[in-house]
Amino acid sequence: MKELAIKSMKLNRDLDRYVEQALEQGRPVKIGWGRAGDERPKNGEFGVLTHLPEGAKVLCLGNLGPLVGAANRGGTLTLRGSTGSMVAAFHVKGKTVVEKDVGDKAGFGMLGGEITIQGSSGNETGSAMDGGVLLVRGHAGDYLGSRMSGGAVIVMGSVGSNPGNGMTGGRIIVSGSCPPPPDGVEMRSIKKSEIKEFSKILEPMGLELNEDALVLEPGGIIQGEDRRPECSILEGFEKISLHPNEDSLEDNAILDHYTLLVPNDSDSEGALLEIPWLLSCQTTLGSEEWEEVATPAIVRSETRTNDLLLVGKKEFAESIDFVRNCSGLILDITDFPGLNDSEIEAMVISMRSRMDNNAIILLRGRIDRIERVFRLVMDLELDGAVVICSTPSGTRLASSLPKIGLASKAMGISETGKFVMLEIDFEPEAKDMLIAVASGCTAIVSPHMGGSVHAKIEVLGKEIRGWMRDIGVDRIDRIGRRNLRANDYDTAAISGLRLVGFERPLKMWLELG
Repeated sequence: MKELAIKSMKLNRDLDRYVEQALEQGRPVKIGWGRAGDERPKNGEFGVLTHLPEGAKVLCLGNLGPLVGAANRGGTLTLRGSTGSMVAAFHVKGKTVVEKDVGDKAGFGMLGGEITIQGSSGNETGSAMDGGVLLVRGHAGDYLGSRMSGGAVIVMGSVGSNPGNGMTGGRIIVSGSCPPPPDGVEMRSIKKSEIKEFSKILEPMGLELNEDALVLEPGGIIQGEDRRPECSILEGFEKISLHPNEDSLEDNAILDHYTLLVPNDSDSEGALLEIPWLLSCQTTLGSEEWEEVATPAIVRSETRTNDLLLVGKKEFAESIDFVRNCSGLILDITDFPGLNDSEIEAMVISMRSRMDNNAIILLRGRIDRIERVFRLVMDLELDGAVVICSTPSGTRLASSLPKIGLASKAMGISETGKFVMLEIDFEPEAKDMLIAVASGCTAIVSPHMGGSVHAKIEVLGKEIRGWMRDIGVDRIDRIGRRNLRANDYDTAAISGLRLVGFERPLKMWLELG
């Protein structure tokens, strides 16, 4: 792991301990000073000072990186310095103050509370915010308050182009110069009642709004959010067959169809899958369908110790309640379009800091962006990826196999023992799981469609063992592409598998190899 990432994780872990002690003693936490009061400013740490609890008071000295002070849940954070992008993103409540300049996306996804930036901010300040008040004492860049749906952004200086682009709610107040807003956004003079409304925040800092200030708000016709295309899988593995080895196994042969999810070079017990299938649901706790089921699941809240926690935009702020009690984390990067690599890494660090060192960390991304997903896994030194196989144009699962295989080889995924899981939108059959494993994947991920999980796993386990005996493999990880056949020319063409009867890949795949 990179040195700066290690420093960032240490800062978060130290802070959690300091905050717990400080809350008990009713005192603030100071970071960036030695015992004698000498200045030791932090420099470049990212994904830090996040998820502050109710009542916590933290003062930090230094110039920090992306995602500082994110998901404040009721604390007071003061940073005597500057930050990178996404400062105080997903702010729930409490107060955050940055005394110098900040980067892009300040207050991204803000839900409530107060954020004060005493310097200037970059582009997309207050983007996607839904509540709270964000004050910029200096200037703000382009796309101020883009896609905001609630809350208020106040800028005492000038702002860049396209302020309020795509906003559906909330207000933007500009005291300095402001260009004409884009279509769908109306500009008007500030009301006296609004000057009085925001004076409570501004007067303690010696600031005030005058009657020259402008207010931007949604126009009379609100278009709302764009409708993204629905993703689907048009065809599963129906046209792929399992091909046996030279001989089958006798009935008394001992079979191993378990899959152990353990990070590379880890002494952790990991998470054990009885069959190569991970079900996803909101939570496994309190459900009769999950009674007496020990196998892990992918959940969004209320984890068991062996579950994997899936974190998207809605779950980020609350994830701190569950990351300490799970076997791993899956960050859903499809839920954060537009974030760069450093911002994604900062999100991972903010949660990884609160987890066991041996926890599994995965990214969730789409098959049509597989190269970026795998590159991030390698660059950020993560444990693997969950690959969503459905796409807007509709996917044939057979075509996913060469995409994953070629990208895995190019990025070095397969050589480093990282996990690759196929996510589909239906519950798989035993044959589907074996095809996925034979293709080099770890397991299949699918939603739970209802019914007893224990009964489903028991039936599928029997079917998998039957297939293994017929194919002639005593361990599930010994099945490979040599055991797969395409049933028709079209499937062979898109999958690269050997065509039944020809017993070799088609000419184009031979040339590629």
